[in-house]
Amino acid sequence: MKRSETFNFGPWTVTSVKGTILKADALERFTNELKLPSLPEMVFGDNCLRIEHQAGFGLEFNALDALRLVDSERDLMKVACAEDWQKSRCDSEQSTVVVKPFDWTFTTDYKGSLTGKGDIKFKVIETDETIDIELLKKKEKIYFFEDVILFEDELADNGCALLNVKMRIMQGSFFVLLRFYLRVDGVLVRINDTRIHYQAGNNYFLREYTSRESSASEIKNPFEDAATICDNLGLKFECSEKLVFPETVDVEGPQLATETTESLKTET
Repeated sequence: MKRSETFNFGPWTVTSVKGTILKADALERFTNELKLPSLPEMVFGDNCLRIEHQAGFGLEFNALDALRLVDSERDLMKVACAEDWQKSRCDSEQSTVVVKPFDWTFTTDYKGSLTGKGDIKFKVIETDETIDIELLKKKEKIYFFEDVILFEDELADNGCALLNVKMRIMQGSFFVLLRFYLRVDGVLVRINDTRIHYQAGNNYFLREYTSRESSASEIKNPFEDAATICDNLGLKFECSEKLVFPETVDVEGPQLATETTESLKTET
């Protein structure tokens, strides 16, 4: 059964949807649409977080689009536990024997899906402007908070691959963290983060993407939670972008409701 929540932030409507893992019919549809010979053990195909402007454009986070970016041609991590993973899938309900190489860790550099029609879409441009992380660390009243899991796999008890998206809305801004977390026990930890920040009155979102990774031998405690270990990983890639509104869209400040949804833990 699916559960949906919505929250209005000025001209923006935020919608979160949460459901169960894919059933047989939905699993078949995903398998047919993707080129992957196998899917993560837990794919939450109905889950999504959607941010939509009243003009009809926006941004969405969902499992199907994220899995489209998994390498379907190459096994980039040929280690002992890869064989364990394949053997575990041979007798599973969701797949037959994996007969071709692909990225069995399900690593994705997904940054969200742009929505809209024609010219009514975000325009993506590179920028040197960065998100003010210190500003985000300030304590503010939180009007809406959500944490949505898109997919997860335990890699045949050899680690963890997890993609989830979190969002919080404050008085005059909102922040989104999309995180792909990978731990291959005895091998490495990898975290691909997409951070999105919007300040009311701006005609753009700021979007930052980073990819961090370190070998298990370089990490004091590879089993620390992702929020703790992230800054200790080696930076492999980073980029900053502006998601600029269509020229026809007027910029407005938000009018928020008074109800609050308090988060137990917020990450930057």
